[in-house]
Amino acid sequence: MTTRTRRESVSFAHAFHLKGIDRLLPAGAYEVITDEEMIEGLSFASFRRVATMIMVPAPRGSAMEMIAIDPADLGDAQRLDAGAGT
Repeated sequence: MTTRTRRESVSFAHAFHLKGIDRLLPAGAYEVITDEEMIEGLSFASFRRVATMIMVPAPRGSAMEMIAIDPADLGDAQRLDAGAGT
């Protein structure tokens, strides 16, 4: 099975919460990693998402941790952040 990984940066202007993470995350830029696998048997290349993770600061120290998230929860947090400035 063919897989690919996409990386993107998302920014938050305000501190935010994500479902599944039990602490407030600070404003800033975050790397989001999405793993996708190719759907076999089609006449064109098509991929489906199999995992989405975000890199966040660890609760202590300068380490980073990768946490699996639901992309819908990330979208909700981005919408709340965009509305917080109005």
